[in-house]
Amino acid sequence: MAETTTIRIATLSDLAAVDALLARAYPRLLAKHYPPSLRVMAVPHLARAQPALLASGRYYLAVNGTGQVLGAGGWSPSRRKEHADIRHFVTDDRHVRRGIGREIMERIFADVKAAGIARLDCLATRMAVPFYGAMGFAELGPVRINLGPGIDFPAVRMQRTL
Repeated sequence: MAETTTIRIATLSDLAAVDALLARAYPRLLAKHYPPSLRVMAVPHLARAQPALLASGRYYLAVNGTGQVLGAGGWSPSRRKEHADIRHFVTDDRHVRRGIGREIMERIFADVKAAGIARLDCLATRMAVPFYGAMGFAELGPVRINLGPGIDFPAVRMQRTL
């Protein structure tokens, strides 16, 4: 990476910074893979920080030396025993391909393993499939996520065994 980043656990006090990151990055990152009409409807649902996730102790931020949030992502235990779900993963669109997402994911892998969980599941946006593939996730197939009335968002179900 060009600049030093630190991975830390998010707190509720990070809500505004994560909201700003999601609102800025998602529209730009999704632009090449989803039509404008879908983005206009979907981004307001996708680009909101989730307070319960930020307070869970399982959501991480990559921050630079000035405290700017360059990436975020976390995990939650699944309803299925020994499974966990990747949650709300994003890298600042101005800082992609610099190892930030990898650093966050490696922290998730370590913490999930320590929790005794053997498998990670995720619903990846089309643009994120190559990243998850590089992190050892296998594609299980396309899915549609219902974000609200008339908003079915295409994604790809992926999974990794730890």
